[in-house]
Amino acid sequence: MELIDFDGQFTAFLRAWLEDNSEKYQDIREVETLMPELYEQFLHTPAAWMDGAIPCDYFSAFPGPQSLVEAMAEYLDAGIPVPELLLDSIGELGMKAEGPLYDLLQDETAGNEARMLCIHLLQQIGSRLPLQLYVSWQQMRGDEDELADRALESLEEMGEEAVPFMLDALGEAVDAGREALLGVLSRFPGCPGVYEALIRLFEACPERQATLSAFLGRFGDARALPLLTARAEEEGLRYFDYIELRAAIETLGGEAPDRAFSDDPEYEALRGLM
Repeated sequence: MELIDFDGQFTAFLRAWLEDNSEKYQDIREVETLMPELYEQFLHTPAAWMDGAIPCDYFSAFPGPQSLVEAMAEYLDAGIPVPELLLDSIGELGMKAEGPLYDLLQDETAGNEARMLCIHLLQQIGSRLPLQLYVSWQQMRGDEDELADRALESLEEMGEEAVPFMLDALGEAVDAGREALLGVLSRFPGCPGVYEALIRLFEACPERQATLSAFLGRFGDARALPLLTARAEEEGLRYFDYIELRAAIETLGGEAPDRAFSDDPEYEALRGLM
């Protein structure tokens, strides 16, 4: 398969168009507003580099979803920008593309960029096939885990359907994974077991108290008020942590203690910016 650099071809098309219209359009902002229209024109203009065919038809000649997903991986392997036209072609197949995308997603030898695109496309077509895989990634995730972050966004979009799987995963998840899962679960007030899991993690990981207090505030269970208030009163509390604790306390209907942070470098730095 020939890997056509569609971005490069569009750049050449645009350069030629600008030369032909240099007298009419001299303000770059005017040209920027025309970009969507120019791209559509590019897609539907017979091209010499396609033997007179129009670019928008290129991927429609591929035999099926497997070949399109393979083409996406080949573009990435070759370091050529993946054409939006190719991604659109895969997305338009809907659930027909689910199997090949899921297979590539599970391939640990594939690069992160390919797997991230799979997550995006599977989410676009509304697939629930990777739900349990995404949850398992959260269980073992590291602090910096781009793939797990993208999967978590997809879990959040799946909504209540993903909740039971995330709840089941909490017990065996590492702290970073438990925090990630609870970040989504905190969006479901009243969900059994979430409050208790949040409190346990809040007490076990004081270095994460800012984020976890925000989760507690969002979850909306006022039982957290005494613990949050006590933490907001502790000596040595960082200013930025206090801000999140105060916001959570007030969200839950409480009143945060007044604190002075004149000796806190974070407070001084923020005040300097203001």
